[in-house]
Amino acid sequence: MKKIFLALLFTLSISAQTSVEDVKEIRLTNGMKIFVIEDHSIPNANMYLFWKVGSRNEYPGITGLSHFFEHMMFNGSKKYGPKMFDRVMEANGGANNAYTSQDVTVYTDWFPSSSLEVIFDLEADRIANLNFDDEMIESERGVVLSERSTGLENSNYQKLSEQVLSVAFSAHPYGWSVIGHESDIKNWTKQDLQNYFATYYAPNNCTVVICGDVNINEVERLAKKYFEPIKPNDPPREIHTVEPPQEGEKRVKVIKEVSSPNIMIVYHIPECKHPDYYSLDLLSSILSSGKSSRLYSSIINSSSAATNVFSYTDDSFDPSLFTVFSTASKGVSADSLESLILKEIDKIIAQGVTEKELQKVKNQKLIGFYRSMETINGRANTLGTFQLFYSDYKRMFSAPNDYKKVTVEDIKRVAEKYLTAKNRTIGILEGENE
Repeated sequence: MKKIFLALLFTLSISAQTSVEDVKEIRLTNGMKIFVIEDHSIPNANMYLFWKVGSRNEYPGITGLSHFFEHMMFNGSKKYGPKMFDRVMEANGGANNAYTSQDVTVYTDWFPSSSLEVIFDLEADRIANLNFDDEMIESERGVVLSERSTGLENSNYQKLSEQVLSVAFSAHPYGWSVIGHESDIKNWTKQDLQNYFATYYAPNNCTVVICGDVNINEVERLAKKYFEPIKPNDPPREIHTVEPPQEGEKRVKVIKEVSSPNIMIVYHIPECKHPDYYSLDLLSSILSSGKSSRLYSSIINSSSAATNVFSYTDDSFDPSLFTVFSTASKGVSADSLESLILKEIDKIIAQGVTEKELQKVKNQKLIGFYRSMETINGRANTLGTFQLFYSDYKRMFSAPNDYKKVTVEDIKRVAEKYLTAKNRTIGILEGENE
């Protein structure tokens, strides 16, 4: 087994031989940072624009604005009118997407390398000249409201998560969902949008990553032509709210007619730059990654108490949550499932984990990392993520070794420190008469 893994790791690492020296950086006079990785293996490229703005930058009254710009950024600017961004990109063989989190908003473009200048032109136009048309604002407002109501109606996870976040966080803006509160969505003004855009969509608040069949000199020429003329703005005010330590278990119950209860257990943990992050991430994998994981083995394979279970840690700028979610099997009570989950967590706190368990999840992490680095898309996304969340893209090259360094003693230590009763919030979603 070990020989098979080493052979696979060797193969993956050979195909992902990007080194720190391959990353070139361009700094424009307006503060925009651009990172470039040349890869001429196929005639394609991508451009990731990481904007340092997410729901943590909002406040009551304008929650959901970060996500709203996912919609607005595709709805017209000075040179390219409504819906033209997609049409022009598709006509040039490209495609795009976007996502918003608590911390960032990211726009992605994939295209033939021959279309590089068109992509620069499209992005520069919407950054410098986004159109705030009243009719378009109202149209997208309706889309977002529908998206919110449909998501809460169709996703038990989303409905429960929204309530758990609001209870787990008493002060920090991580306490509301990325899509925002319904009343806020209904009442944003055009001025709110314009102020938010001017503050957070300034070039000095953006990190661009370009990977693929490009030339660094050509990228620099186009960046200076299209991006550098865009004026910077004063840096946005830093988020200074610190979530106070939790001093006792919190609980929340959500009523919804479901076939069986859903349970979510969250614990406060540090941000991903913290030295304990790698240990916590591996602990999550030990709990729920694969059919031999602790929770899968105990509550699905052995007891059939649940139909699914997963856990995860988030990339985050500020201290966040370690999350465990599970759906009970029919006829299993929320109390029973909760007890089984906590029993496995308490077992790790008391007894730790084995070297075999730890090595298994280390292998999974390494294989996943190298597989992501095989593609130009994976490299671009990983580089941007490390640059923003870990403050230095170079840490992505040390990440495999950082995971390797984690010991069974580290796993037991972080479990004892963070997965405690006083540090958790438990959410239950079930029918009214349960």
